[in-house]
Amino acid sequence: MVERVRPHVPALLGAALGVAILAWLGLIDFAWSDYDNEAAPAFKALAEGRIADFLALSPSYGGSMVLRAPFAVLPTLWGGGEVAVYRAGSLPCMFAAAGLGVWLVARMRESGHTLMSRAAVLGLCAAGPIAQRALEIGHPEELLGGVLCVAAVLAAGARRGVWAGVLLGLAIATKAWALLAVGPVILLLLGARPWRSLLIAGLVAGAILAPLAAAHPQSFATKASSMASTAAIFQPWQAWWFLGDGDKVVRGGNGRIKPGYRAAPAWIERVTHPLIILLGPALAGLLWLVRRRRGGVGRDDALLLLALLLHLRCLLDTWNFVYYAVPFLLALVAWEGLARRRPPVLSLLATVAIWAVFQELPPRGVMPDAQAAAYLVWAVPAAVGIALRLFAPGAWRRAVEGLSRLVDRRSQMGAGVPITRTELS
Repeated sequence: MVERVRPHVPALLGAALGVAILAWLGLIDFAWSDYDNEAAPAFKALAEGRIADFLALSPSYGGSMVLRAPFAVLPTLWGGGEVAVYRAGSLPCMFAAAGLGVWLVARMRESGHTLMSRAAVLGLCAAGPIAQRALEIGHPEELLGGVLCVAAVLAAGARRGVWAGVLLGLAIATKAWALLAVGPVILLLLGARPWRSLLIAGLVAGAILAPLAAAHPQSFATKASSMASTAAIFQPWQAWWFLGDGDKVVRGGNGRIKPGYRAAPAWIERVTHPLIILLGPALAGLLWLVRRRRGGVGRDDALLLLALLLHLRCLLDTWNFVYYAVPFLLALVAWEGLARRRPPVLSLLATVAIWAVFQELPPRGVMPDAQAAAYLVWAVPAAVGIALRLFAPGAWRRAVEGLSRLVDRRSQMGAGVPITRTELS
């Protein structure tokens, strides 16, 4: 056993350090966060032993709170307060992300990846800056949901249909957007009774959500139906921003006017969330049609499809906040770690772009229209590039080769190497 564990010790220590840093930076307090408004009353009731109130007060992502409930009640053993409950309830989410990083590093080490590549993947999983913002805002469940989706795809890729169904069910119970992982999982289980995995996923999700529905059926139904609507929230960082009305006065939750903000079009309220969910089976079916004559869809393609779907979830959702990108980044870094023989460059670039747009531009007084443009400048090419890599690999290779030649030519020009008119054209 010691010999089996020894190769993983550096990764385990690195993951532990990452979790410690993430907790130190992201779990200082929960005042004025989404956790304070949405989850704190339910967890407070749980800590006080009021189980029925905990179930009734849980928000629309109550399934994740049910999964984290055993951790959240631990501080009651030593008289911990609400902050201790908040931190304890976040720990399993951070442990899950760190565990994914350790697993990826083990696979990368077996494949001969460099130490730098393994360290970058582990750092992005265990202590990613966007994950830290998710903790600060009060949504640690985004980490858990993202890890469960990636794990479900990995299990399906290993032809472990039962485990894939269990993990998929846990993901769906954690957050409804995890339905996007259904398509990639089914693609990997074609020919291996995928209906059984879907049945298991439905049973697992139903078992977790059933207590929430039984405790307060009307409230549960209202919360479930509200997930299909985007209401009036209309953020700059999404594809629909410039369709909004810039002549109307927009006020925030505090009643103050939000300068430069646009009002959401009336028709968009019931469109975006159903559209995002429908993209899952649509793109999965398209990928199957494209790849069926080339040996089918493999694990790496399914991971990249998951990353694309989770990225489109951010791009097409009018709510889009910075922490929405956490599952996308986890899926992308998993794909880069397993499918590419280089450092996770794309995951690092995406992290930098997300941080710059969400964390640097607003405090500097950049107007919402400019924020929207800055977001679209990287988000749309990222979606197009991933789609080309999946659905038109030939066009993707030609584009990469053309870009490489252009870079080489520019390098030669900078070095004083003559280039003919034909080459320039």
